[in-house]
Amino acid sequence: MKTAQIAGLLGARLEGDADREIVGGAALGAADETHLAFFDGRGEPTTALASKAGCLLLPPDIPAPDGAAVIRVTKPRHAFARALRALHPPEPGPPGVHPSATVAATARLGAGVSIGPQCVIEDDVAIGAGTTLVAGVWVGRGARIGEACKLFHGVSLYPGVRIGDRAIVHAGARLGSDGFGFVFENGRHEKFPQIGGLRIGDDAEIGANATVDRGALGDTVIGNGVKLDNLVHVGHNCRLGDHVVIAAQTGFSGGVVVEDYVVMGGQVGVGEGARIGKAAQVGGQAGPLPNHTLEGGKAYWGTPARPYREHMKKLALVERLPKLAAEVEKMRARLKELEDK
Repeated sequence: MKTAQIAGLLGARLEGDADREIVGGAALGAADETHLAFFDGRGEPTTALASKAGCLLLPPDIPAPDGAAVIRVTKPRHAFARALRALHPPEPGPPGVHPSATVAATARLGAGVSIGPQCVIEDDVAIGAGTTLVAGVWVGRGARIGEACKLFHGVSLYPGVRIGDRAIVHAGARLGSDGFGFVFENGRHEKFPQIGGLRIGDDAEIGANATVDRGALGDTVIGNGVKLDNLVHVGHNCRLGDHVVIAAQTGFSGGVVVEDYVVMGGQVGVGEGARIGKAAQVGGQAGPLPNHTLEGGKAYWGTPARPYREHMKKLALVERLPKLAAEVEKMRARLKELEDK
């Protein structure tokens, strides 16, 4: 792709050679004359000046190195991501059904669908146009997958799961399995039937080995644009709003509600029935308590999860405890001396 084409894609101003051919993206220090790189103002500007990249995305106030084509943008990181998607487009799978795959006669496949080796498609499944199932994907009876999706190796969709358009599901994810629901009676745990469903919206991305349970009654819902990292677990009847971002190893108990635009760090553990308000930020290893609500638009940390500033104040007090303990011991010793006189 020529530098002029990249600038046109970004709607930005180009300085320098408009015909230079760019084949891919790279970090500033590793880029050569065939690469696009970016500098967003963090760090020393000398790192940009020293880059050998053939084309640089730079803010308006950063000087350009000699000989480089420069595209001026206000948000270089965002622009770089857009350009990378054009320079490194996803490779579609070969259209059609691999000979080793098993596809039920009642399954409906849209135009250009790619079904890879060892996939199993059960009865009454519908798969939208342009979707790719890479290899070893199992799609249970009555499931629905939208258009232009990609499901990687070993993904499992339990019966009845619904996935919207342009979703990405990474290797080993398990979607629609039974929730962890039991009733304790007569000295034993009896299974509470999990008869609900799972609905996943458009443009969602589910990380490798993530698990999302179906609802016990009613559906578990994952909204549009939700991004779940690897090893995230979403319990039965959770409802995640649109454009929620969840980092790795976070776990949700049943019935949790997460409103739109929430961002959660890794290893967060969310108690049953908790509610996380719109655009809240929950730091890594935090623990929202069962049936509690975290207000939207605020940052939280710690277990139990508290507003960030409150949590940091408590940590500061904890750091002072050894000093306070030493002072108390001195006071005790002095008091004993006075009592012994």
